[in-house]
Amino acid sequence: MTEMQGNPLAKNFHALSLIKFALPSMVMMLFMGLYTIVDTIFVARFVNTNALSSINIVCPVINMIVGLGTMLATGGSAVVAKKMGNGNRDEARSSFTLIILTGFFMGLAITVMGFLFLERIVRGLGASEILFPYCKDYLTVQLMFAAGNIMQVLYQNLFVTAGKPALGLMLSVLAGIANIIFDYIFIVLLQMGIRGAAFGTGIGYMIPALAGTIFFLTGRSGLQFCKPEMDVSVLLKSCSNGASEMVSQLSAAVTTFLFNAAMLELLGEDGVAAITVIIYSQFLLTTLYIGFSMGTAPIISYNYGGGHVKQLRKVVRICFCVMIAVSLLVFLFSFLAGETISRIFAGNNENVFEITKIGFSIFSFSFLFSGCNIFASALFTALSDGKASAAISFLRTFGFIMVFLLVLPRFLKAAGVWLAIPIAELLTLILTVYLIFIRRKRYHYL
Repeated sequence: MTEMQGNPLAKNFHALSLIKFALPSMVMMLFMGLYTIVDTIFVARFVNTNALSSINIVCPVINMIVGLGTMLATGGSAVVAKKMGNGNRDEARSSFTLIILTGFFMGLAITVMGFLFLERIVRGLGASEILFPYCKDYLTVQLMFAAGNIMQVLYQNLFVTAGKPALGLMLSVLAGIANIIFDYIFIVLLQMGIRGAAFGTGIGYMIPALAGTIFFLTGRSGLQFCKPEMDVSVLLKSCSNGASEMVSQLSAAVTTFLFNAAMLELLGEDGVAAITVIIYSQFLLTTLYIGFSMGTAPIISYNYGGGHVKQLRKVVRICFCVMIAVSLLVFLFSFLAGETISRIFAGNNENVFEITKIGFSIFSFSFLFSGCNIFASALFTALSDGKASAAISFLRTFGFIMVFLLVLPRFLKAAGVWLAIPIAELLTLILTVYLIFIRRKRYHYL
């Protein structure tokens, strides 16, 4: 236990210190969102809106890759943090190494399989003849960096577990800056089109992936690489515990496909461009929720694993208060700035601008409810309650949305597409409140 007294997760957190601890993860996620948004702005402005639409067509494949990485990262982080909380340092290092190696080889397998079935994948995602060449070019390059993508997701979570959230922030900032610079070089100067955007993003993945590998090889934290034991139970626990995050990404893949199909039918390629703007803007604006949840989850796991009930209750209550306040701010920003964001992406395409502007005025209400849902899912993951976490993620990202996407557009046309997510988040929030209430005695967080 003496070795663990210096652990940053063991602090007696209050509101300001908790926010300060989570802030690097929040800023890190915000930068990830910003450079993703900048990526799409370069494509919309310097290629065309059809190229922008094609990014969303192949987005389900990217969702799957990120989902696998996030599943291992969040589930594995909870496993590692709990072992650290129990004082099992060597087991924590072994589990950490095994999780990283699994993610790397998983990425290589995705690259090989993706190249073998590339055209079938693009056709299956619903690319029109106009969008097909753009989709193929973008996905080809993205698949080359699949392992790097998974590795950077793993390290972003495990830097926090290692008590080094500021390092993750610094690397994310560097990756974002590099992505923007290479986007300009590849897209504007070298005229590489959408392939240039994919290369810029891929290079952005590799910066935290390579730097993280070097950092954990040097042994400068409580976590470092070692010769791992092939403990299948660690992988199974990580995957089951992080299943909600995988469900969330896979659900996003399916719902993105449904969004694309609905908009392609109702409004054509311009409709797909508009939904692309909304989806990427949603990712940017929810990064604060995700980053805060990532930053505080190891603290929750540590206190739960160590049996520190009083501190666990304090941390969870502060987290919900912060999330409610942030949700109100994000909603107001989205509602008031939606027209400006639409113009930035649409440029001179007035049809895309008008469609996107209307979408923002409706879609913005989802941010009022999604923050608490995202944190609650992360909370249950941190408590190793994968079932509750998966239920929240599944319903908010797939179950409810799929139903509303299949039903509402038949009666409300495009407005039904925009309403699907806000209604899904509201209904999920009701479930979230119920789950938190009925599980309060089991985990003692309230």
